[in-house]
Amino acid sequence: MERLQKVMAHAGVASRRKSEEIISQGRVKVNGHRVTSLGTKVSPADQIEVDGKVINEEEKVYYLFHKPGQVISTVEDELGRIHVGDYFIEVPQRVYPVGRLDYDTTGLLLMTNDGELTHQLMHPSFEVVKTYEAKVLGHVAQSSIEKLENGLELEDGPTAPAQAELLKIWKQPARSLVSLSIHEGRNHQVKRMLEAVGHSVIDLHRTRYGPIALGNLEVGHFRELTSDEIIALRNI
Repeated sequence: MERLQKVMAHAGVASRRKSEEIISQGRVKVNGHRVTSLGTKVSPADQIEVDGKVINEEEKVYYLFHKPGQVISTVEDELGRIHVGDYFIEVPQRVYPVGRLDYDTTGLLLMTNDGELTHQLMHPSFEVVKTYEAKVLGHVAQSSIEKLENGLELEDGPTAPAQAELLKIWKQPARSLVSLSIHEGRNHQVKRMLEAVGHSVIDLHRTRYGPIALGNLEVGHFRELTSDEIIALRNI
């Protein structure tokens, strides 16, 4: 979400200060509703009219980003922390993350200005599967894998069945690498599911979002999605 006057300036309507004057004069509508507040924020999915004309719509763009750790999944931050928007400064369009990854979680994050697709991908009814690899304390038993697959009771209710696989075990110190695929999007869900079977997460990394795989994209880098990948997302 960005302030309306910033979006107007970016679209070439006027300077940001002049855009604020236009808003205050009641000449702007968002999704058909007249707005006069300079604190109004909009997303790419919102329709903005100035003097009855819809401002130019940006070209839709789609990126795959390998999010580093210690980066927040927003495009601005009042506290001055590093955020994913910092990596897309030279991209002319205003792109936003599809969902989010925790501050310390690394891996695949989709970035786009296609608000409609973002809404569809994040809506629970579509059940888009996300795959994570988690390095945890201790040795994960097969019985724990089965519990993850069957669903667990968490403090905010039972989880849906998941796909789980034990990928690797280290003896000293005792560590395990687990792959976990879920279609829900609760806060810290993967970490809480693994803690529920007795294993605290050391590192968490997302490797896949629906049909899109991270592959060998370097940390902190991004690439445009191919036309086939975009079609695959729309066909979910």
